[in-house]
Amino acid sequence: MKGRGVPYNPPNRFDPRDVEYDGEWLDEETPVLPRTQFLADTARSIFSHNESPDVGFDTSINPYRGCEHGCVYCYARPTHEYFGLSAGLDFERVIFVKHQAPELLEKEFRKPGYTPRPIALSGNTDPYQPVERQLRLTRRLLEVMSRYRNPVIIVTKNARVTRDLDLLTELARWNAVRVVFSLTTLDADLCGKLEPRTSRPALRLAAISRLAEAGIPVGVLVAPVIPGLTDHEIPAILDAARSAGARFASYIVLRLPYGVKDMFANWLRTHYPDRAEKVLNRIKAMRGGKLYDVDFAQRHSGSGPFAHQIKTLFEATARRLGYTEPPVLSTEHFRVPGPRQLSLFDLD
Repeated sequence: MKGRGVPYNPPNRFDPRDVEYDGEWLDEETPVLPRTQFLADTARSIFSHNESPDVGFDTSINPYRGCEHGCVYCYARPTHEYFGLSAGLDFERVIFVKHQAPELLEKEFRKPGYTPRPIALSGNTDPYQPVERQLRLTRRLLEVMSRYRNPVIIVTKNARVTRDLDLLTELARWNAVRVVFSLTTLDADLCGKLEPRTSRPALRLAAISRLAEAGIPVGVLVAPVIPGLTDHEIPAILDAARSAGARFASYIVLRLPYGVKDMFANWLRTHYPDRAEKVLNRIKAMRGGKLYDVDFAQRHSGSGPFAHQIKTLFEATARRLGYTEPPVLSTEHFRVPGPRQLSLFDLD
């Protein structure tokens, strides 16, 4: 299905009913591609808190739930099942939008007990997915971050982040921003199958260059590393990103929680049938014989000989290319500005 990573809806693990999406049809033989629906998310709080020891931040904001990027491997897919939806096509075509996110963030910043901290924009879904072009929620969140000088970490697969270069530059003045581009592959054809609505690799590298030239601390996240499919690209990805201006780098090995395991296996057998079993067996070799292991100690890196090989290759290449540690963001410039003057249009 053009533009979709998973063209079907597997059953919801919480719902005994199995509802198959039949879609819309022009006639008996011509299906209409499913349109994306955007539903209002009436969440009353904006922060998500994380206690996982293998995640580099403890507070994040996701202005959107669900993601049109359609990455087939996305570990966030199962979160849609909590809404009675599917982790498959529903995750890509039913997007919950937190329209009040900027106002909720400003409310948090103005609380007397608020302690400034780096906040990740992402963590679950991409803040620059296609609908951001119209809704500009992420930009409005960055406007609040900039006004209060609260540090922010952005993780994205979309070159649209360069649209907000003015706000990122202002945050960089106070050592209050870093941007991380996730790069899975440099192969545009593979990217189109694996991550259908993300920016293609060349556009992400061009965006890294623009940010670096503007003085924005920018890094690369080689993720997910798919053993037997993309792991051989680690040196090339690191080299290309470093040449573009990336200063720091990290990696994450493929994670396949819950139903994502079956969706990814189906994708492999559809697009790369000659390699499918090799890739799946490599994953199992890194996950104690399973396709996924929740153990915090190794869920991002895996274990065993293949995991060691990936780690050694990544670290040796990063060291040779001169990558450094990501900058520690500063909270010392955080401030609560005075109330903004209302315009006539604000009085309604």
